[in-house]
Amino acid sequence: MQTIKLREEFIKLGQVLKAGGLVDSGVDAKFVIQDGLVKVNHEVEYQRGKKLVAGDIVEYNGEQIKIEK
Repeated sequence: MQTIKLREEFIKLGQVLKAGGLVDSGVDAKFVIQDGLVKVNHEVEYQRGKKLVAGDIVEYNGEQIKIEK
């Protein structure tokens, strides 16, 4: 499981996928999220702009990223 440290109060879901190297671009993030392939805290998430905070876990394509403060 990868971790991403927050620099601010939150980070958006699309940014997490890019920062974690799970997608190559914001456009790719948009499509995998719209297609229902991404989970946040074990539930499918369809909002690319979903604000994630410390403790949230993102899952995509067999990979997981935990958000830390």
